[in-house]
Amino acid sequence: MNEIDDPAPETPHDQPAEVQGAVRAPVIAIVGRPNVGKSTLLNSLVGGRIAIVEDTPGVTRDRVGVLCTLCDRTVEIVDTGGVGIVDRQGLDEDVEGQVDAAVQAADVILFIVDAREGRAPLDDRVAQLLRLEADRVILLANKVESERIGWNVPEFQGLGYGEPLVISAKEKIGLGDLEERIEKLLPEGPTTPARLAPPDLKLAVIGRVNAGKSTFVNAMLQADRMIVSEIPGTTRDSVDIRFERDGESYVVIDTAGIRKERAVHGSVEFYAQRRAEKAMRRADVTVFMLDSSVDVGRLDRQIAGYAAKYYRPIVIVANKWDICAAEGLGTEEFTKYLDEVLSGLPYAPVVFTSALEGRNVEKVLDVARSLHEQASTRVGTAEINKVVEAAYAMRKPRPRQGRIGRIYYASQVEICPPTITLFVNDTYLFRPDYLRFMANRFREALPMPEIPIRVFLKTRDRSPSKNLRGQK
Repeated sequence: MNEIDDPAPETPHDQPAEVQGAVRAPVIAIVGRPNVGKSTLLNSLVGGRIAIVEDTPGVTRDRVGVLCTLCDRTVEIVDTGGVGIVDRQGLDEDVEGQVDAAVQAADVILFIVDAREGRAPLDDRVAQLLRLEADRVILLANKVESERIGWNVPEFQGLGYGEPLVISAKEKIGLGDLEERIEKLLPEGPTTPARLAPPDLKLAVIGRVNAGKSTFVNAMLQADRMIVSEIPGTTRDSVDIRFERDGESYVVIDTAGIRKERAVHGSVEFYAQRRAEKAMRRADVTVFMLDSSVDVGRLDRQIAGYAAKYYRPIVIVANKWDICAAEGLGTEEFTKYLDEVLSGLPYAPVVFTSALEGRNVEKVLDVARSLHEQASTRVGTAEINKVVEAAYAMRKPRPRQGRIGRIYYASQVEICPPTITLFVNDTYLFRPDYLRFMANRFREALPMPEIPIRVFLKTRDRSPSKNLRGQK
């Protein structure tokens, strides 16, 4: 592992990087009391399961923003935590702070109520919170799947936002009318295209609970975008946040902290962890965050295994390094320690950060860009075969049943991750340790020294029986 500077000499926030965008996507915020169907509406508008949907009030805590196409424009739809949530972990004020931030940033506000349960005191509280934004509010009476006789729509007119539009987010009833109402409220002027270009880089921030992931994301964005708390497991959804810097676009995916399987309680945490693993698979680079003030444990090694399994470039972030530096621990010493305890990631660079103080956060972004460039590299067949020839001369596969494996030639067949196929006499004659040996030789000789490389085997057929095990 290569260490990337001690953050101690850097003064945080002296020269904040500019976060910019040529045209801002209009923001549509979904607001309401707990359990009225906000996350279901987000999923229906976007056309996929983005937010976690669960009958437990307060499942959504952070703002969950998703870029999608609506009204022939790219918009950001933001799901928020329920106003008036009674959170078992004492995050009520944080959740409502995120709701307020979403409302202030929104061009259109979807105020959603439950048509089956009828008007509740918390609906009046939401109505009062939105009073100054009334010209941007669309009142929605949700859950109209059953017979009209069971609806309590008229009583919501007393909230002061006119007659509500009746919808069923679950059954997608009334969403066409909703889109027409939204289009009338979207701001005029320069508009976003129907579809934004893909981001230049997607980062998944992973790690166990309370490693400092959300603090790191906030420091990267220079905004309190995620709820930050000392309570483990604050983030439940994998949250995608798009931003631009220095002319390049990024998506950072903040994931739920991964717990030991036996510590996962209920379906909400189960699905949050599955989404964290999914985030690794769809990211270009994985930011693997460690709490450097505590020992690397079995769970950290398990997370490292997840990341390596998907062959995504990995930057290891030793966070909370200010604590270790104060105790006299050096970066070289810690890097050697990581080489021992995370033996499966010898190629991954290490960046030492203090997300709370904003130190070295930008360097993580720089390293991630470098890793993505390495993963996008395509090497010519002649150069690859020179490496193969030298490696095979250095070490041949161990004989198996009296036969020895031979490599005829090799070629790179994919990028991101770089994938090299070895054409051999019989795949059975090459053990996994020899493939790891070849991957290491490729890293040493090719311009991709810090990323995982996939090595595949393919038999060069000459007869139908060529690939039989044990053939002599």
